[in-house]
Amino acid sequence: MTRRRAALAGWAALVAGAFAVGGLLHARGVLRIDHLPPLQALARLPTPALLPAVAFAAVAVPVLPRLTAHLPMRVALAAAFAASLAWTVLLAVSGEGLAWPFTHPQEYLAGLGAVGGDPLGWLAGFTRDLPAYPTHVRGHPPLPVLVLWALAAAGLPGPFWAAVLVVATGCSATVAIGLTVWRVAGEEAARRALPYLALCPAAVWIATTMDAFFAGVGAWGTALLVLGAGSRAGRVTLGLGAGLALGALPYLSYGLVPYLLVPLVAAVAVGVARATVAACLAGMAAVSALFAAGGFWWPAGVLATHAEWAADPGAARPYLYFLVANLAVLALVTGPATAAGLVAPGEARDRILPLAALAAVLALDVSGVTRGEVERIWLPYALWVAAAAGRTGTGREGDRRLLAAQAVVGLLLQGFVRSPW
Repeated sequence: MTRRRAALAGWAALVAGAFAVGGLLHARGVLRIDHLPPLQALARLPTPALLPAVAFAAVAVPVLPRLTAHLPMRVALAAAFAASLAWTVLLAVSGEGLAWPFTHPQEYLAGLGAVGGDPLGWLAGFTRDLPAYPTHVRGHPPLPVLVLWALAAAGLPGPFWAAVLVVATGCSATVAIGLTVWRVAGEEAARRALPYLALCPAAVWIATTMDAFFAGVGAWGTALLVLGAGSRAGRVTLGLGAGLALGALPYLSYGLVPYLLVPLVAAVAVGVARATVAACLAGMAAVSALFAAGGFWWPAGVLATHAEWAADPGAARPYLYFLVANLAVLALVTGPATAAGLVAPGEARDRILPLAALAAVLALDVSGVTRGEVERIWLPYALWVAAAAGRTGTGREGDRRLLAAQAVVGLLLQGFVRSPW
C-alpha cells in the first residue's frame, strides 16, 4: 500500500470511527448535549437548494487549478479568493443562510445591548460581569463583541453585516495563506495550494462562525510578517501591522495563543529582519497595553472564563473520546487531500507551516480545554493544515481527483449536517 493510500484509508477510518463511537456514547447517554458526535450538530437530508453549490464545484474543480497555475500570481490569488467566497456563500445559502447563526440568543450580537454607547465602561467591567453574558461572550475575550460593536457604530448593524464581515475575512485567509506559502515554500507550492484552500470543506463553518474572522486576522498577521522580509522600505510598517493583528489574537480567543507558533515558524523560515520582528513585537505589546489601559487584564479574563467553562455541560464531555474525536473533526474539516498531502514526498519547506499548525492543535487537544465544537474553534488552525493538500500530485495543477474529493466532502457536510454555526 502506498503512503497516499494508507493516509486516505487512515483518514476514512478515523472519521468513521469517531462517528461510530460517538453515536454509541450518545445512545448510552454519555454525550447528552451532542446529537451528532463528534460534531455539535444535527443530521438532516440534502435539498435541491444545494444544486447551485454542486454546479459550482463541477466547474471549479477542473477550471480553478488551471487558473491558479497559469495566471499571474496576483491574479491567481484573486481568483482563489473569488472561488473561496463563491463556494462558501453557495454552501451557506443552501441551508439556513449566511446571517442565521448570528441570530442565536447565545451569540456575540446578543451581547451588544450590554455595551450600549459606552464600550470602554463595558470593557472595564467585562470580567466582573462575565456570568451575565451570552454563552459565546462568556467563552471568549472581549474583542469579538467590540468588533461587532464598531461595525454597528459604523452604520452596519445586525446579523447580515456581521456575516458579511466574517465570511469576507475568513475567505481572505486563502489569499493570506497563499502569500505566506509563496514566501516560505516558493511560488509553485503556493499555486498548488490555492485551489485546495479555496474549496476546503472548512467553508461549511467559515459561513458563519466568528472563528472564521479569527482565522482571517491570524492569517493576515502571519502574511504581513513574512512579507516584511522581502520589503526594505516597508519592513517596519509591515511588521507593525503584523504585530497588531497577531497581538489581537489572544483578545479574540484564548485558544489562539498556540497559534503564534505558525507566524514564528514562518518568520524563522524566511529570515525576517530584526527591524520587522521588533516592530511586530511592539505592535503586539501595544494591543496588550491598550486593553490593560481599558481595564481588561488578560490573565483575569482567562481565570474567569475557565470558571464559566468548568460549570458548563461541555466540560463534562469525556476527555479520552474527544482526544481522538477532535482530530477526526480536524480531518473532516481539512478533507482527505490534506491527509494525502501531509505524507506526500517533497521538500520540508512545503510542509513546515501545516506541521506548525498541527503541533499547535495537538497542544490544545492534549490540554483538554477543547472538547468538541472544534469544527469552528480550530478553524484558524485548520486552514493552515489544509495547505498541505497542495503537496499532492505533480506539476502546478496538482491532483484534481483529490480536489474533487475535497468538494464532495464539503457538499456532504452541508447537505447532511445542520450546524448551529
